[in-house]
Amino acid sequence: MFWVKKVVSQGIMPIPFILLLLLVSLFVWRRRAMAKYLVASAFLLLLFLSSQLSVSTLVQPLESSYPINSTPISGQCFVMVLGSSHSDIQAATAVQSLSAVALARLSEGIRQLALGQDCILIVSGWGGELTQISHAEMMAKAAVELGVDKSKVIQFPLARDTVEEAQYLKWELGESSFRLVTSASHMPRAMAIFTGKGLAASAAPTDFRARDDFWWRLTADNLVSSQRAIHEYIGRLWLWIKQE
Repeated sequence: MFWVKKVVSQGIMPIPFILLLLLVSLFVWRRRAMAKYLVASAFLLLLFLSSQLSVSTLVQPLESSYPINSTPISGQCFVMVLGSSHSDIQAATAVQSLSAVALARLSEGIRQLALGQDCILIVSGWGGELTQISHAEMMAKAAVELGVDKSKVIQFPLARDTVEEAQYLKWELGESSFRLVTSASHMPRAMAIFTGKGLAASAAPTDFRARDDFWWRLTADNLVSSQRAIHEYIGRLWLWIKQE
């Protein structure tokens, strides 16, 4: 089911879906009315998703669900940073190997550590098939490079997605409270998953994508932000279907 979810979700992401519409239009080109409809749909979809309007419509509702968390942490201090991605770049440091999303999440996780006393950092993520080491290990190495004590880092190198991250954390912490760090757009779904497993999560969102801009401006950043938002809405739908 993990791979089915990945394949289906990628197939309906904006760029693959737009290309699919254009490809189908070529096969039905003799049927001019249908071909024109498909091409027009692809054009309008690309126009909307690369505009500021899509950010306001799709991204901001997700990112406004949880505010920035700067509340001091009392008692036991655990900070869980959800995984993203990295690359095996020759001669690069761990920090340099992290994706922009992973680095933003790790930076916020380290900031959260400073809000408590003697905190434990928890990082996660498997290696997949494109990297030699797990994402959790790369995140741990990057954290140490940024000043975190190696003995204060716990790794979940086998967790492939948010559901598995929540399960591993439940085995590790039980009912202990913790700060949950992930991208702001991903936070609503992550909180639903973690709290749904009975975990005492406190949201600490980061990696905000929504920015005020002219409504008519078309950018690749808007397209990326829209794609991430669509990914989240699909993920929430999938979560709802599994719970039914």
